[in-house]
Amino acid sequence: MGKGGGCVKSKKKLPESDNDEDNPNPDGNSPILTQNQIPTIQNPNLTPQKLKIFITFYSMYGHVELLAKRMKIGVDSIDGVQGFLFRVAETMSKDDLEQMRVPEKGDDVPFISVEQLVEADGLLFGFPTRFGSMASQMKAFFDESGELWKEQRLAGVPAGFFVATGTQGGGQETTACKRGFVVNVAGSMSSFQIVMLLVDLINGLLWTAITQLVHHGMIYVPIGYTFGAGMFKMDSLRGGSPYGAGVFSGDGTREPSETELALAEHQGKYMATIVKRFGHPDSLKLNNDATVD
Repeated sequence: MGKGGGCVKSKKKLPESDNDEDNPNPDGNSPILTQNQIPTIQNPNLTPQKLKIFITFYSMYGHVELLAKRMKIGVDSIDGVQGFLFRVAETMSKDDLEQMRVPEKGDDVPFISVEQLVEADGLLFGFPTRFGSMASQMKAFFDESGELWKEQRLAGVPAGFFVATGTQGGGQETTACKRGFVVNVAGSMSSFQIVMLLVDLINGLLWTAITQLVHHGMIYVPIGYTFGAGMFKMDSLRGGSPYGAGVFSGDGTREPSETELALAEHQGKYMATIVKRFGHPDSLKLNNDATVD
């Protein structure tokens, strides 16, 4: 301390550190990168995984399969979502199928087990009808899902339906469409009333199928009237309803019309957009070990 009270610079120097980690820029040449400027290395081989929609169906004479394949086109048209076709197992004997003149199935669509359903981000189930409810092959498939139900493995997964109704080929038993009843009363009904009756019958069928989703905790996704003007046209016979796409097979020889196929494609697109909104439904699942006060 000097006489005038001023500060005198100390002659003692602090020891220089041998550790370069204490100096963020030891050589004084390289620029200092802040956290936001640090470059990141990206793997060009990594691509975002697409959301998966499993289109699972049973088709005896091919009508439901035609809807399913057109539905996959709709799913695949939405960026980031991919559709996969699967069959459920046949439960009838080969002899019975031959007597009913059921064509053999190709190997282009693989069979699915109930355990595989948990891999999907969305589900679409298609089937023909039997006496007001789904075909026994599809019902047997759902009946095998007890373990998934017990653990609620499918809770939160969006799901929908599409169907085929009409008499079976070769004069076999009638389906839930009750076509014989419609023909008997057709003389006293307008074409509009007949179409509305058929739609009501399909709606009743799908309502019985929705119980499968409810017990699993899945989220039922109907298409409503999102198909636009095509939902209101009554100039020709058309399957499908706000519940989902559909086709009237008649005696088994009627092929799906372009409108019915277009509705199936629309349902695929619509389901894909809904699945994208939900993202991965696993994030919606609750802890099964949680207790309720």
